[in-house]
Amino acid sequence: MNDIQPADPAEDDLFEHHRFTASKGQEPLRVDKFLMNFIENATRNKIQQAAKGGNIWVNSKVVKQNYKVKAGDEVRVLFEHPPYEFLLTPENIPLDIVYEDEIVLVVNKPAGMVVHPGHGNYSGTLLNALAYHNKDLPENSSGRPGLVHRIDKDTSGLLVIAKTSEAMTHLAKQFYDKSSERQYVALVWGNIEEEEGTIEGHIARNPKNRLQMQVFPEGDQGKEAVTHYKVIERLGYVTLVSCILETGRTHQIRVHMKHIGHTLFNDERYGGDKILKGTTFTKYKQFVDNCFKILPRQALHAKTLGFIHPVSGKKVQFNSELPEDMALCIDKWRHYSKHSQ
Repeated sequence: MNDIQPADPAEDDLFEHHRFTASKGQEPLRVDKFLMNFIENATRNKIQQAAKGGNIWVNSKVVKQNYKVKAGDEVRVLFEHPPYEFLLTPENIPLDIVYEDEIVLVVNKPAGMVVHPGHGNYSGTLLNALAYHNKDLPENSSGRPGLVHRIDKDTSGLLVIAKTSEAMTHLAKQFYDKSSERQYVALVWGNIEEEEGTIEGHIARNPKNRLQMQVFPEGDQGKEAVTHYKVIERLGYVTLVSCILETGRTHQIRVHMKHIGHTLFNDERYGGDKILKGTTFTKYKQFVDNCFKILPRQALHAKTLGFIHPVSGKKVQFNSELPEDMALCIDKWRHYSKHSQ
């Protein structure tokens, strides 16, 4: 077959950066297109360069970019250097520290900051800043120093960092047992009918778009996910809500709110960057576009974080104010709603 290259260098000399197994329903698809669906921030050109360099392997054999991936194929990306996320470089990046002692650190992450290094984001992350601020943070089960939980790049808000191995174990158990407190504030499209409610539905990757997550209400795929929401303020074509996480799945609030028909405002990945509710008036479109410019990200903020302190045994709770971009956007909607009535 002319789409498979001789294996050189030896597989044992390389470091694995990515591994994916094609699902049972996978139709034949070029490996470069297949990887585009899986690797966040990857470009077609970078993937093709990796293929030309002999870095893409399928079922332990090097393949070219035109290899057709089939159901059950194991696709891996291997390089001669370890993944950059494991080569953590300390960087002197200012941190918004809400609380710190010898055991834990609570930070208020700004929108736009990636929590840990990954494909396409090897510097400027929260972990790069933490590595500079604290030299000897304990590693979690994924080998990432200090991280007990994480929030998305364009979500702002509170995170707790473990400074000792004992704290890491203690806090991780609280998140696993669902005994920690995590409250978010979100601006969503549409007028939610109920004052409060609970969204339940397993969450797993969308088989057609690997960069999205999807709700599987029958529970046949993914992991259990539970979100409790409560209306804070109704603003006409959008609603301000409080969301309390019982579980902590990837994109949980974003996916759950879309599932009930209320996508987060300006959530590009899930379609919230388009006008989903409202009028056809040109002035309204201009108003929404201005809101998008003020808040160029999904309207989600991790406002409250509570947990049992690993040493004192006391319940501690921390709160953060809404960031300026989100507060300004909400004010614009408040003004619009009031005058449109």
